Amino acid sequence: MEFDGTFTIEDVSTEEVWLALSDPILIKQSLPGCQFLTRIDDPDDVDFDALQEAEPEEDPVTLPEADPEDISERAFVESGHYAALMQISVGSVKPSFRTVVTIDEREFPEMNATGEGSASDSSFEMASGMTLVETDEGVDIEWQAEADVFGKVAQMGQRVISPVANRVVSRFFGSVEDRLTEVAEDEDSSGLRDRVRNLL
Repeated sequence: MEFDGTFTIEDVSTEEVWLALSDPILIKQSLPGCQFLTRIDDPDDVDFDALQEAEPEEDPVTLPEADPEDISERAFVESGHYAALMQISVGSVKPSFRTVVTIDEREFPEMNATGEGSASDSSFEMASGMTLVETDEGVDIEWQAEADVFGKVAQMGQRVISPVANRVVSRFFGSVEDRLTEVAEDEDSSGLRDRVRNLL
């Protein structure tokens, strides 16, 4: 299955959107059903139970409160591997996918990743990418994803899966937009914008 689209965020810079979408903490908080998202060393040896138990009760602050330098230090790394636990409702089932994502390419303003996940009776493989395009109004996030789904979820068919995927994407980008709107409304946003630009 293939998905793609463009999400527009107004009154922001490409650097601010890039910083937000490079922050694993903000991504985790913005993805519906994401219980944790953490960097790992070996994608073939992941103890998801231990990672879930080690998850702190409170996340570090993100935009607009976080320092851009702190976000830059924990940002996604090219060739880095990340483990996530994702619970997604698809029709009558609500599987929890143990997922490993690899950042294949990350160079402003483009990022590409591949990943795979498995639940008790379903699994998936995916490749995704995004490009940020500055416009007169703000920033267009051009994104695309290709996914192969197997098992019980796959039996439901694309007519059931596609609306779920679109809903997750819409909620995700909507949450990111809310954070960036807070940044734009902050009285010190111009100073923050300069600090973000200086990081890239």
